[in-house]
Amino acid sequence: MPQPKTEDLEIFVTVAESQSFTLAANFHNTQVAKISRAIARLESILNVTLFNRTTRKIDLTEDGQTFLTFAKQSLAILSEGTAALSVNKRSPNGPLRVDAASPFMFHQIIPWVKVFKQAYPQIQLELITHENIVDLIEKKTDVAIRIGRLSDSNLYAKKLGTSPLRIVASPEYLKECGTPKNSQDLSAHTLIGFAEAPKLNNWPLKEHARIKPSLFASNGESVRQLTLAGNGLSLLSNFMVHDDLKSGRLVEVLPNTLQTPNPREEIHAVYYKNSSVLARINAFIDFFSPRLTL
Repeated sequence: MPQPKTEDLEIFVTVAESQSFTLAANFHNTQVAKISRAIARLESILNVTLFNRTTRKIDLTEDGQTFLTFAKQSLAILSEGTAALSVNKRSPNGPLRVDAASPFMFHQIIPWVKVFKQAYPQIQLELITHENIVDLIEKKTDVAIRIGRLSDSNLYAKKLGTSPLRIVASPEYLKECGTPKNSQDLSAHTLIGFAEAPKLNNWPLKEHARIKPSLFASNGESVRQLTLAGNGLSLLSNFMVHDDLKSGRLVEVLPNTLQTPNPREEIHAVYYKNSSVLARINAFIDFFSPRLTL
């Protein structure tokens, strides 16, 4: 019995994860026809139907679901072996597309890119920012940094650490408007919130208090800049205000009023472990993990 090609297994897993021949074709930079041929070859070799196809969607058959488990295991073992050889040679090479929210990219990744390029000159970094969670396959992303509790069961996750939340304001704002003494005082202040992520406007306070932002921005970096400019109080992760607090540009208020740990503090790197770029992903994570200021 002929054995499936590794490339066909990778295509099968991508189709299964994305539930789309078109998305799989985009991810592998190829035509849909090639994706279809790869699935047809697998079905012929295995003598089973892997997908139920309709005009609206595709779903794994029972045989397809069974085979997916073993295909992912096989690709993971192969990738780990390849990665081990690459690490031993210290020469992972090729493109690596990294996605993160803009504040994390600005404050934690970009300051170290020059040193990373010196350590791994053959890795071509492509840094992408999205404020919302992206589909790795749809966006052709190799590794993403996710802040908060994870929900994707199909992704392999490496925990990078936790970043405490801080209620912060500029010294100028506090001089003009006063410093809140307790959670209830927050309702008397200008609070800066997130326009496109309302759940981030629910501050994890130990005691219930009315949190109603009156000034909004679309991402964390814009919220930080508004706070630095003296526009009000905001709730931000330590990884983006650590230097501001140290220099005195921002001041932390009510430090003991927040529940900790809480789900918003978790930070992970997520990726598909069967990815052929595992050596590059491991190099990226191993380099940046000890350098993060969370």
